[in-house]
Amino acid sequence: MSKPTKYIILVVVCLIVPAAIVWDYLPSVMSDYPKLYEVIKRLTGIYITIVSTWLIISFANTFRKLGEQHALPHQQYINSFIGVLKIILIFICVIIVIAIIADKDPSTLLAGLGAMSAILMLAFQDTIKGLVAGIRLTSNDMVRIGDRITVPAAGADGIVEEIALTTVKVRNFDNTIITVSPQSLVDGSFQNWRGMSENEGRKVVRRVYIDFRSITIDADGIVNLTRYREHMTEWLSQCDLVLADHIIMVHQQDATPTGLPVEFVFWLREQTMPAHSHQISEIMEHAYAEAPVFGLKIYQQFPEQ
Repeated sequence: MSKPTKYIILVVVCLIVPAAIVWDYLPSVMSDYPKLYEVIKRLTGIYITIVSTWLIISFANTFRKLGEQHALPHQQYINSFIGVLKIILIFICVIIVIAIIADKDPSTLLAGLGAMSAILMLAFQDTIKGLVAGIRLTSNDMVRIGDRITVPAAGADGIVEEIALTTVKVRNFDNTIITVSPQSLVDGSFQNWRGMSENEGRKVVRRVYIDFRSITIDADGIVNLTRYREHMTEWLSQCDLVLADHIIMVHQQDATPTGLPVEFVFWLREQTMPAHSHQISEIMEHAYAEAPVFGLKIYQQFPEQ
């Protein structure tokens, strides 16, 4: 049994049990003072109602913390449901307290609230929209706690730390906190990088622009650019930094006024920054250095050109 649960049980014993004892023995003790008896009775009823509500909310908070420690993907919106539960409990508590004060049946008060449903819907529209949006995000597995997401409209690019009833908290890589509403994620667009992190490697696409004037044919009738592409493809397949069982391509694309683009497509084992960026630089620096070996020149525009 966890410490919070033990504390809650101790509070129950210390607060509710004495009140229940007073409730049982109050009629016999206060039989000669009916008005005072009625006041104490109502105060005791209000006390028991408030403490019981607080008890249930405390259990809900304990359950939420346990869920966060052992969270599964489908449990990530437990905060949202706990938030709704709290609102319902507090609402019921208020109704019961009012009923005790007015000496009315709580069901009568609840029946009378039918005409106020429109006002309540208006007052809690953000909460209701947030809950519905959270359910949609959960059912479609669109975002989880720990995912890296990018929301251009909100300026968010970082790790999801918390998903609450009406907000999704994102910690950017500069440690700033951005709060985004679940509704905006559902209605708008955002980028989730989970697929990349779950993959064995991370895809890299880079281009090198070759000067057309350096493309020639050797004595064997083979174009030097062809030899360069074949060489780089073989080198990448043997590089320890690259996943050899993933796609490796070195191919040319449509000609441009700034040279012939040769595109490198491969997958790196390393996914985390800055190691990933350094490895890309190392590979592309090798690609640039190897080009002159095959008589190729990297395109560079000069003022006289």
